[in-house]
Amino acid sequence: MDADAMKKKVDESWKEAVDKERSASQAAGHEEVEATFGLFISSIMMQCLIALGEIENPLTKKKDENMQQARFLIDTLGMIKEKTANNLTKDEAETLEAMLYELRMRFVNKTSS
Repeated sequence: MDADAMKKKVDESWKEAVDKERSASQAAGHEEVEATFGLFISSIMMQCLIALGEIENPLTKKKDENMQQARFLIDTLGMIKEKTANNLTKDEAETLEAMLYELRMRFVNKTSS
């Protein structure tokens, strides 16, 4: 089997598995969440707010600071901004820019005290 045929088979298998999972989820009455860019960057922002000690960690039920992790997550959002330049909608770009600004200001306030 050549590489293109194998890739097509894998793609078809993956699509079938996703369709089967979607059908089972809908039959069970679960609402499906669509993966979007906004949801993706919001999840990184939430992780950063947890690392900054701004919100409670859902696992530990505590507010703990991890400034190294916060810096990494802010840098990750910055990298995403650079790599997606000119590929985002106006709203997506503005949201990402606002998130980065807010997180950077919170980081600076925490580390300069």
